Amino acid sequence: MWKDEVLEEIYRIREEHAKLFNYDLQAICDDLQKKQAASERQIISVPLKQPIQQSNK
Repeated sequence: MWKDEVLEEIYRIREEHAKLFNYDLQAICDDLQKKQAASERQIISVPLKQPIQQSNK
């Protein structure tokens, strides 16, 4: 079976990060938001598109 080494590394890092916060999703998200705020990278946010409503004719 073919293995993708990059994906395996991503899965390992994600697992280690989740384990640090006892798999608490809120704590994981809070940590990632802190890291994002501390980063000097520009954050671009695109608003979600509203679904097109079709008329019933």
